[in-house]
Amino acid sequence: MSVALDRSSVVAPATPQWTREEILALMELPLPELIYRAQTAHRQHFAPTEVQISTLLSIKTGGCPEDCGYCPQSAHHDSGVPASKLMDIEEVLEAARRARAAGAQRFCMGAAWRSPKDHDLDRVAAMVEGVKSLGMETCVTLGMLRPDQAARLKSAGLDYYNHNLDTSPEFYGDIITTRTYQDRLDTLAAVREAGINVCCGGIIGMGEDLDDRAGLLATLARLDPHPESVPINALVRVAGTKLGDTEPLDPIDFVRTIAAARIAMPASTVRLSAGRETLTDEAQALCFLAGANSIFYGEKLLTTKNPEAERDNALFAKLGMTRRES
Repeated sequence: MSVALDRSSVVAPATPQWTREEILALMELPLPELIYRAQTAHRQHFAPTEVQISTLLSIKTGGCPEDCGYCPQSAHHDSGVPASKLMDIEEVLEAARRARAAGAQRFCMGAAWRSPKDHDLDRVAAMVEGVKSLGMETCVTLGMLRPDQAARLKSAGLDYYNHNLDTSPEFYGDIITTRTYQDRLDTLAAVREAGINVCCGGIIGMGEDLDDRAGLLATLARLDPHPESVPINALVRVAGTKLGDTEPLDPIDFVRTIAAARIAMPASTVRLSAGRETLTDEAQALCFLAGANSIFYGEKLLTTKNPEAERDNALFAKLGMTRRES
């Protein structure tokens, strides 16, 4: 797609919010120029060598009624992931203690639900309270929320709620049919109204084109305020899912998306999330240069593999990166 913009002047949006066309022009810049602009934006808000560390635990796995084409936890897919019940509170707190001892500052809990039932939400709220008592930031992802449910989680001390948009509004229907894009936006609005920080990003490599990637970032950048945390996932191709045979993602395309996210949302934490297992150290180093400043730490993300802590620690040492303290 050709965009009639003077790319030499694409430093900040012409309006308070980035348009799809402006972000697309950014993503098509020569890589050295794009990285330079991303680093410039990054250094205005963050220390360039610091990385925030989070750990993600699946507290209720499998059996989800949604048909998200990428997800091995969907009941629509034969991916070999069995359904489980919600974990016991003490079991979750023990996992949080281990994560804290390993250096994680934020503990994220995910449940494979379309939306939580109120009695389950009470147990999750107790988990949030327990993790907070350990001195860690808390995040949950539980599917769609009503405003009263968001308020219940806020009262328990929840810091972040994760609810990704996944892709552009136009491509969304190719990936998910059991909930609408507006459903996702409504949940984000309920979370924001409750006073909870928003964690919202998407997945790259699902067969979308560059315009869709720009559309995702433009939608995120139109949220007011921007999400405090923006996870950028590379598709993990899981056998048995709709997207299990999708063509592998070009790592440079992933780096370009990270850089555009940093420029469009300069004060947000941009997290390398799912898919790091397939990235080389060199590709991850480029992502950090492009403005990523958070990772999930630990050998598993919900049900898929993640780099082991030893590999991450070795990479940080090579790059001179350090953990962000808060």
